[in-house]
Amino acid sequence: MPITVGVMGMKSVALRAASVFTHPAPPHDFLALFNPLSSARQLRGVVTAVRPETPQSTTIAFRPGNGWSPHDAGQWARIGVEIDGVRQWRSYSLSAPAGSDPEITVTACGKVSAHLAHETRVGDIFFLAPPQGDFVLPTGPRPLLMLTAGSGITPVMSMIRTLVPRRPDADVVLIHSARDRESTLFATELAELSEQYDGLHVIHRFTGEDGRIDFSDAADLDALCPDWRSRKTYVCGPSEMLDAAESLWTNANLPDTLTVERFATATYAEVDGATGGTVTFEKSDREIEADGTTPLLEVGEEAGVLMPSGCRMGICRTCLTPLLSGQVRDLRTGEINATEGDLIQTCISAAAGNCHLDV
Repeated sequence: MPITVGVMGMKSVALRAASVFTHPAPPHDFLALFNPLSSARQLRGVVTAVRPETPQSTTIAFRPGNGWSPHDAGQWARIGVEIDGVRQWRSYSLSAPAGSDPEITVTACGKVSAHLAHETRVGDIFFLAPPQGDFVLPTGPRPLLMLTAGSGITPVMSMIRTLVPRRPDADVVLIHSARDRESTLFATELAELSEQYDGLHVIHRFTGEDGRIDFSDAADLDALCPDWRSRKTYVCGPSEMLDAAESLWTNANLPDTLTVERFATATYAEVDGATGGTVTFEKSDREIEADGTTPLLEVGEEAGVLMPSGCRMGICRTCLTPLLSGQVRDLRTGEINATEGDLIQTCISAAAGNCHLDV
């Protein structure tokens, strides 16, 4: 009687046979010597293009390995990069259109972003986490207003690149603020797109010359986009701009038509004499001395631990990690938590003595 072996069974047999030759390393690790994107434990991507955008900003395209989920326009992803032998993780909006290989556009601000913007080369390897986020396009056609400032244009650029060339009924007004013309991201491409497609109208606001948009009342917005009240609006930029826009839309009884993307750290309470301790990352087998003011998320990332994270400001709860023992401090309130088994938010918690985390 013939024996039938399924595809999964054949794969399992092949892996066991290969392990004879790769022992003590598993076959996946041996394969990674020849294909750096092949890893059963960590999603990776290889840099395929590096394009300067401004003197301080760079677009980096990469090809992800198996396990990457195609992104929706406007989403972000966590990117890991090795710096001085330590794996650093940060979250970046994806600027490429949906359905294409991902890209990030990075402005040199901070250690990791500066490294990516100035030191990345074609062929470099990124460590990746799948894209996420709900700052995405509406499901049906409707007029849109995009309010952006500085690098806040990055997720919106993904939306524009996705929507405008593919939808003849697109109706998008983009109002983008930048310090000056030289620091304006995607200026040439936006000019070409607005020239080619009637559905895109671009307004640049150079704050060094024109000042910032005043959201204390509707006068500035009425002048820039008279029909803003009838549009679905997306806003991304500095916290002050987002807060002011939310207030204006609330006062206009239109809060449901506004979608905000925030990239800001949490506000921490001042705690005099806060002491830290030894943080043990149990699953990663790492022990790190930490002060009492640095978020545990950053402590782990600096030590090369793969830490779950999302918003990095205490909202999305993606970073929840079990506290196995010890105690931590909520950096927003100063409250101490010493309850074993509690899920703590590592992005807004610091060591308050020795502690053990299940990561």
